[in-house]
Amino acid sequence: MSTSPTTSSTSSTSGSAPSGALATQASPSALQTPQGSTTIADSVVSKIAGLAAREVAGVYQLGGGAARTIGSLRERIPGASQSTSQGVSVEVGERQAAVDLDLVTEYGVSIAEVARSVRRNVIASVEGMTGLEVTEVNVSVNDIHLPTDDQEPSEPTRVQ
Repeated sequence: MSTSPTTSSTSSTSGSAPSGALATQASPSALQTPQGSTTIADSVVSKIAGLAAREVAGVYQLGGGAARTIGSLRERIPGASQSTSQGVSVEVGERQAAVDLDLVTEYGVSIAEVARSVRRNVIASVEGMTGLEVTEVNVSVNDIHLPTDDQEPSEPTRVQ
């Protein structure tokens, strides 16, 4: 960690900031107006991105192995629902957002096409609803859902 003000990316007093985030402050934004500013919480962007990703054909579920296990346990509790931001991680600034998604695809679909469609849908939804510029959407495919995964394992009978 550098303490020099010339290398710090958090210095906002410099007139000619090399950082991309500071350089974009001169551009107009729907969130920053003369009448006031709007701040959007990370959880809001996470929910939007999670719902947008689930809308894409070929996406079975969001989340890594542990998140999916906890989600399935949560679904068994009466009155509880699956988290819409499961498998979604975001970084939100004043004008930009970056999204990371962990997902499971259906067997037989093109993973590259699903990722492209997810990226397109998430960017359109987040930018359209929040006014934030989405700088990147990283998609991590953790598993493939097989049709046989839906079948309940039959309990072996001990006595016939």
